[in-house]
Amino acid sequence: MPAHDPYTVQLAPDVHAYVQPDGGWCLNNAGWVGGADGSVLIDTTATERRAVALRDALLAHGAAPPSLVVNTHHHGDHTYGNHVFLPEATVVGHEACRSEVLAAGRQLHLIWPQTDFGDVRVTPPSVTYSDRMTLYAGGTEVRLIHPGVAHTTGDTIVHLPERGVVFTGDLVFHGGTPFLATGSLRGSLRALDLLRSLDAETVVPGHGPLADPSAYDATEAYLRFVAELAEDGHARGLTPLEVARGADLGVFGELREPERLVANVHRAYAELEGRPEGAPLDVAAVFGDMAAMNGGRAVACHA
Repeated sequence: MPAHDPYTVQLAPDVHAYVQPDGGWCLNNAGWVGGADGSVLIDTTATERRAVALRDALLAHGAAPPSLVVNTHHHGDHTYGNHVFLPEATVVGHEACRSEVLAAGRQLHLIWPQTDFGDVRVTPPSVTYSDRMTLYAGGTEVRLIHPGVAHTTGDTIVHLPERGVVFTGDLVFHGGTPFLATGSLRGSLRALDLLRSLDAETVVPGHGPLADPSAYDATEAYLRFVAELAEDGHARGLTPLEVARGADLGVFGELREPERLVANVHRAYAELEGRPEGAPLDVAAVFGDMAAMNGGRAVACHA
């Protein structure tokens, strides 16, 4: 199998993770719980073609077409494929995820107009929750937990307590740079504490290979690095781009998408200035600065 092809990993008899290498922009992970008697799908993908491949993989492993699709947040790489699973499936997500999907619309088309996303029909959750919700896939408990504002304002952690598995959504990018532009730095740190409290042995990140709880420590180290950079740069009156360009990434230079640093500094600045967690940033400024960090080239969707 070519290294860039999606692959499926069985985590328990009724739990599978679907990993899309290399986990860069638009290449998210998904997974499902259940089998021939019914299944719950966790996240979809960025393109119609990839969503069909996900559906084919699920069916090839003996699972029934999902009756429920859980979205861990609203970003198009996790939701654009929702419509492929209709009408059999009902889409479930946090109440803010629904409003964010509707507000974002065809967001990825605007950012990456040259990408062939296929016949995408924006499909928000039609069942929502506010704090916690419990589903069942066969006899397996599937807990949905809202961590507060973190990667976005409408994140969902999917915890399988009987299986020792957690699907983090984009609270964790394993091997990739975290992305806080639509969320909160402080909230992301709180979310990591919540994830630790679940004591799951197997971590399915939103992007990148499967992990264990050490991924939380790596993510926290990066977030605290960003916080220190931002506090120093803000005190010195530097712009986020000046801060990011002058930063010594050290070990974090090994992470994919290092240009996200400037977006994260934008978010940290907003919080230092007292703006509410998750308050919208200037998208054009953020992506313009990321392009500047990327050698003047717009970041590329890998889907």
